[in-house]
Order: sequence, then structure tokens, then C-alpha cells
Amino acid sequence: METAEFIETVRREGEALLRAAQRAGWDAPVPTCPDWHVRDLVIHTGQVHRWATGYLTQRLSERVPLGTDAPENDGLATWFRTGHGKLVDALRAAPHDLECWTFLPGSPAPRAFWSRRQAHETTVHRMDAEAALGTAGTTPSAEFARDGVDELLVGFHGRRRSRLRSEKPRTLLVEATGEGLAADGSAERPRAWLLRLSADPAQAERLPHAGGATADCTLRGPATALYTALWNRGPYEPLEVTGDAALLDLWHRTGKV
Repeated sequence: METAEFIETVRREGEALLRAAQRAGWDAPVPTCPDWHVRDLVIHTGQVHRWATGYLTQRLSERVPLGTDAPENDGLATWFRTGHGKLVDALRAAPHDLECWTFLPGSPAPRAFWSRRQAHETTVHRMDAEAALGTAGTTPSAEFARDGVDELLVGFHGRRRSRLRSEKPRTLLVEATGEGLAADGSAERPRAWLLRLSADPAQAERLPHAGGATADCTLRGPATALYTALWNRGPYEPLEVTGDAALLDLWHRTGKV
């Protein structure tokens, strides 16, 4: 996906998140985030938006803490809308050669990184807001979902802070299928990932397609179903699982980010 598409996704998903949150009510529980109510969800996402904007506008080269500002309920919608708007503006205005801090292995250049990261951040939390409302909401496109699976497997679980570990070396093969994806994948747009688990951070190998790859467990299905399941926002039932399903239990327990 192009950076401009990610930026448009940030804009659209942020607006949808706030609409769902307001309809659900600030005190509604969030089933996909059991410790949160909608107010917590909106504050977290708004704080992340402001945090990301700081890197874009101030060109910060080191990590800074997430902000802690949190308005009262009466001002929450305006506060969120303001921060979200500033993030979209900052992403649009950032130069292509922007230099600032980023934090995921295998990531693109900073402007593309922050556009992509905030697109998925906002989309996943829009799903949370709609879960609180009790609606299914809009399904991400297959290509966007494929990219989100890639960011999760290669980026988040390649970090030292990832809890996805196994004392016994294991492998998990994830394959995206279905309509909306290029017939042939590539190194830039993989349709499969071979995840090697050990006591060290996971190593994810991007594959154009599953081909003859083998693993202890294989998870295969439409990119959108993989996206929601692997981000722990949806069931595994739409997916085909072969091999040792205990690896999915390991993922469910330790794969959250």
C-alpha cells in the first residue's frame, strides 16, 4: 500500500472509532480489551495519536514517554478529534525524507512507518469501539489486512520485548489466501510468513507464497480473518489450522502487543 492510502485510513478509521465510541457510551465495557471501558480506549488512542505526532513534527530521534493527559468526559470527543486531526495533518505535511525515531524491525522510512503504524493502530481500536457497541463494523481490505499481519509478525514480534517465546524451538506458518490479494506474492508483499519460535525473539521469514514450506502448525485463511484473529480481535474458526494447535494457544496467551 502507498503512504497516502495509509494516511487516508488513519483519517477514516479515527472518525469511525469516535462515532462508535460515542454511540456505545464512555462507560461501556470493551469486550476485546477486558480491562477497559470505552473512555479508556479513546484516551489511549488519543494519547498514541499525540505521541506519534510529536515524532513527525519535532523530528525526535529518541523514544519519549506516552502522554498522560486525559480530559473529563464532557471534553473527551473534542480532545480526541483535535489530536486525531493534528496527526492526519502531520502525516500529510511530513517530508518523504523525514528522519525521526521508529521502533519496529523491518520497517519502512519514518514517514511511511508512522503512516502505516497509525493506520493499523487506529483500525484495531476502531474494531474495539465497535465491539463495545455490539456491531461487526467494516472489514479491512485484503491488502490492508495482509500488511497488518506482516507488521505484527515481522515487526512487533521481532522485538526483544515480545513475549512470544518457546523454550522448545517451534515453527508457525501463516498463509493469507482469498480474493483481493495479488495472485503471486513477493518479498515486498508476502502472502506467507514462516515464524521461528525459540527462547529468543521470534524470527519471521517473508515468503511470496507458502509453496513447500512446512511447520509445526499452519494457519491459513483469508487475510482479513488472519488480521482479526492474530490481533486477538476475532475468532480462529474461519481459518484452517493444521498441525499442533497448541501453538495457537501460545499465541493467544503471549502474542498480544
